Amino acid sequence: MEILASRVLFRPADYERSVAFYRDAIGLAIAREYGAGTVFYAGQSLIELAGHGGQAAGAPPFPGALWLQVRDVYVTQAELEGRGVEIARAARQEPWGLHEMHVTDPDGVTLIFVQVPEQHPLRRDTRN
Repeated sequence: MEILASRVLFRPADYERSVAFYRDAIGLAIAREYGAGTVFYAGQSLIELAGHGGQAAGAPPFPGALWLQVRDVYVTQAELEGRGVEIARAARQEPWGLHEMHVTDPDGVTLIFVQVPEQHPLRRDTRN
């Protein structure tokens, strides 16, 4: 499989506090903001703080995940299944327009494989 892009994804307990920390205290520049999240430049990588997808009552904390962009998440799912990889959550289109599939590594880290559709805002040139 070919990985096109990646980022670290955090779902903080207090989204506004975490945005202030990364933006103001650490001094990271904002790459983009969307309704429920902020993406920061972090050298040759990105850090995304998601204000959506909070944890269920009684669930263990979910501090972060690895976001891996692929060309076709459904082909990637079939490829991984063919290798015997257990799919934690099957590929599907999310309300925010991305197609996502989840795999859990041996240490419990969530790998989110993402396909960005042609019409999605992540594919638009914002240099107007």
